[in-house]
Amino acid sequence: MAEYADSYYARTRVDDGRRPALDGSVSTEIAVIGGGMAGLSTALGLAERGHKVVVLEAHRIGWGASGRNGGFVSAGFALGPSELVRKVGTPRARELYRLTQDAVALVRRRAEAMEGVQPIVDGIAGCSWFDDRDAVERRAAWMNETFGERREVWPREKVRSIWRSPRYYDAIFNHDAFSFHSLNFTRGNATAIEALGGTIFEDTPVRHIDLASEPKRIQTDRGTVTADQVVICCSGYIEGLVGPLSRAILPIGTYVVLTEPVGERLKEIIGAPNGVSDDRFANDYYRPLPDTRLLWGGRISRWTDPQRLSDTMMGDLKRVYPQLADLKAEVAWPGTMGYAVHKMPQIGCLRPGVWYSQAYGGHGMGTTTMGGELVATAISEGDERWRLFKPFGLIPAGGPLGTWYAQAVYWSYQAQDAWNLWRQRVRHGAV
Repeated sequence: MAEYADSYYARTRVDDGRRPALDGSVSTEIAVIGGGMAGLSTALGLAERGHKVVVLEAHRIGWGASGRNGGFVSAGFALGPSELVRKVGTPRARELYRLTQDAVALVRRRAEAMEGVQPIVDGIAGCSWFDDRDAVERRAAWMNETFGERREVWPREKVRSIWRSPRYYDAIFNHDAFSFHSLNFTRGNATAIEALGGTIFEDTPVRHIDLASEPKRIQTDRGTVTADQVVICCSGYIEGLVGPLSRAILPIGTYVVLTEPVGERLKEIIGAPNGVSDDRFANDYYRPLPDTRLLWGGRISRWTDPQRLSDTMMGDLKRVYPQLADLKAEVAWPGTMGYAVHKMPQIGCLRPGVWYSQAYGGHGMGTTTMGGELVATAISEGDERWRLFKPFGLIPAGGPLGTWYAQAVYWSYQAQDAWNLWRQRVRHGAV
């Protein structure tokens, strides 16, 4: 039977209740394949609207990226806002972005009713590594004007009084973003589905789907599900289950480390409980925990389980906070995210009765809930807002060559960051 990866989230989950594996045959109105947030938010949205739902999860609820990420929730997509405007124009970009803002609000409402998700810490700071106050102010003003955000520029004096890092200058504080316990939230969604009459099977990998049959027929190791409609939400873990979906996904690794407790000196180094990211192309993200440990994440790679992961991640941390040079890692873990080549979610209908929701890498906790609501309302109410994502289709991602391309892009981001920082040192006379 599958177990969770050793992580902060697995160690602090509020319950360890297991769902049974499917053994036999069941029939349902709608089957959802995948027990991460994409699948669970879809199933919950359907159950809330009175539909009979069965969820099939290959491992455990939230076993993948949904239950081992940074725990940050904010509006937006992996595709940057300015790139989104360039691709679809401002009016359509606003429609798409608004969907994520509504989803963030829904995530919060659901989280507030769940056990173990707290503390919910409001606000995430985007600290700048670059000495360019004008650029920070322009970026915040554009986000506020274009998308109705509440982004506030914090001057470097305030930033450095809170986050005592030599790397930071000014910051943009996002009042509408927050951080929380992502695995307990994911498991809380599962509990809510069951409370509404839904059924969840763990340790039940799907081996084959007959999408042409009526009803649809899903084969697992020890059972069969027949369903009027199927929603496929496997993303980075889909492997070869459904060809067009598998070919459109890049499974990309990302990493998180949990430190040992910092103790009383933490408040002399990090003076706020908020999550923090930065404005480099290849950025870090982190947040202090109530017990003074740090949860630190970053990097993307084609390698989903690299060697010496703790050392790599702690090196990134100490680059930002050299005063923590003696701090040790407690545990580090990888996660696999699903990306599309266009960096937008893939939401749609393969054929009548066969839906998909995938590719939420880089911005998953909010957008998975958005996708779940779009598919649920499409099935239940005939809502056609999912068609807003038709420009971001199932573009083949290139298989193994695609992951190498993604790795090369990330290396180019690191090189661009290094170049920009070197030019800044030159301007400051430090070189």
